[in-house]
Amino acid sequence: MKKIYEFINHIGSITLLFLEAFKFVFIKPPKPKHIIKNMAEIGANAAPLIAITGFFTGGVLVVETYPTFHQFNAEFLIGALVSLSLSRELSPVLVALLVTARSGSAMAANIGTMRITEQIDALEVMAVNPIRYLITPRLIASVIVVPLLTILSIASGILGGYFVATELYSINPYLYLEKMKDFTELYDILGGLYKSAVFAVIITTISTYFGYVAKGGAEGVGKATTTAVVVSSVLILILDYFLTALIY
Repeated sequence: MKKIYEFINHIGSITLLFLEAFKFVFIKPPKPKHIIKNMAEIGANAAPLIAITGFFTGGVLVVETYPTFHQFNAEFLIGALVSLSLSRELSPVLVALLVTARSGSAMAANIGTMRITEQIDALEVMAVNPIRYLITPRLIASVIVVPLLTILSIASGILGGYFVATELYSINPYLYLEKMKDFTELYDILGGLYKSAVFAVIITTISTYFGYVAKGGAEGVGKATTTAVVVSSVLILILDYFLTALIY
């Protein structure tokens, strides 16, 4: 019974935290320099990792699917498969999980450390709203950057798939690109970007919440960071199903 109560309490607290952070997007929004700083921390530093991961994901898709397509003499459709798989599903989810592991954990640890060392209490004493100062800039930055990282992942994945398909399996480059354009619509890409924006909200809200309520010294910060990553990852995979069913 205690676990159920704690679960409901967390849901309510997370919702209230998000609503207050979202409010400050429009009312007394944070300074642009704070948003840009968080965008650099979340996006610029993660871009090489996202590009490498996307490239090899596209290559793996070709390696895994080529034998089956080859049986039906349909190798020219592999480009469409790679493009659709990356745009709709793989890139949004992989980027979200990578951002969770890298930036979400950093958010939880950073804010958790500030809570443990009473820096958040100091902000409140100085009449500075900690949610507006610490969480809203991260929320805005994530919603901007995560879809951009998803675009990078899609592009690098298509490039990786193209390289493997044309160089390793000698698939006609023209057919690879032509079928990709024939089967992939703007709606497919926009759906993936919409997913990414929702995932960005989940990552930021969950990670900052568990950091914000951290207690118990250094051990508490570690526990908050681990919990934030696990909960965010599980919610991303659960929401992915419902968003896919809703969008497509």
